[in-house]
Amino acid sequence: MTSINEQPIPAARPVIGEDEIEAAVRVLRSGRVVQGPEVAAFEEGFSRLVDDRHCVAVNSGTSALHLLLLALGIGPGDEVIVPSFSFAASANAVRLVGADVVFADIEPGSFGLDPAAVEAAITPRTAAIMPVHLYGHPAAMDKLMPIADKHKLAVVEDACQAHAAALNGTPVGAFGAGGTFSFYPTKNMHSLEGGMVTTADAELARTLRLLRNQGMEQRYANEIVGANMRMTDVSAAVGRVQLGKVEAWTEQRRANAAYLDAHITGPAVTTPPVAEGARHVYHQYTVRISGDRDAAMAKLTEAGIGNAVYYPTPIHRLKPYWEPDQKAGRTWDLPETERAAAEVVSLPVHPSLTEGDLQRIAAAVNSLGENL
Repeated sequence: MTSINEQPIPAARPVIGEDEIEAAVRVLRSGRVVQGPEVAAFEEGFSRLVDDRHCVAVNSGTSALHLLLLALGIGPGDEVIVPSFSFAASANAVRLVGADVVFADIEPGSFGLDPAAVEAAITPRTAAIMPVHLYGHPAAMDKLMPIADKHKLAVVEDACQAHAAALNGTPVGAFGAGGTFSFYPTKNMHSLEGGMVTTADAELARTLRLLRNQGMEQRYANEIVGANMRMTDVSAAVGRVQLGKVEAWTEQRRANAAYLDAHITGPAVTTPPVAEGARHVYHQYTVRISGDRDAAMAKLTEAGIGNAVYYPTPIHRLKPYWEPDQKAGRTWDLPETERAAAEVVSLPVHPSLTEGDLQRIAAAVNSLGENL
């Protein structure tokens, strides 16, 4: 139980400091608030995180996924291989362009797509693979890229939780045809709300810029059918401030995770493994609970330790996907996905944690014991 002198430790703590507030006010006072110089500067700055790829800022991570699929020409008749153990936006973007979602199972360690399961899921209709760098751990891109190349498939990276993560020195968002990032307030860095698409293809980047702005590069000279998915300059200004801090925050997250790795020893909990060559940036510090997870979470909450399950229901069992599959007689064999959804719990790892917070988290987890 939390003592009267101990405040609960939140699972996440978005940072909106004086620097962010001053940047937003500066833009508001300028009168140039949409798709202006702040957005261009944010795109230029973010490109340094993704091996100098072209960057196109949009209004959310979901929009980034949606527009990238549209720009790649993926649509009705195509299939995209997606993990079911992810936030629904990953699959929703595929449905929004009219393509079909094919779910593949995950690796138990990284929670990313299992390359063998991906290869087994490929059909003549497969157009793309969507690896999700879940919780900040890079997916097995060293194995997925050769599969994509062999079958001539686009790779759409969902890096919405993985700013500055890398595998064997290559940053996520710099492997496939394009990568996507989210700047939602609880992410490792944010812009109040927003997203980014990254690509090495200049023509694809131009198409993305047209799609986000009603199909226009010059005002009223519409070249294609587009939408309004622009980022505001207020968001971009906040994002630029956060971009200058994300590396220090990342190292703090990694240090916090290392502390928890070393001090969580309870028999009911398995700490998150890290693949060889992977730079995990710990958007979430996600453990596995053996036994009664609900009871464990209740005990952690009583001790004042924020905790949450991401994600309790795999996408293939959500109503918009489950019901059509049931009608079509389609089933998915995803044992690792189901096991992860039943076992995972995310603990606080954000950079605002103190040493005392980390000690409390480890002690509370270790006190769970064997019999939950």
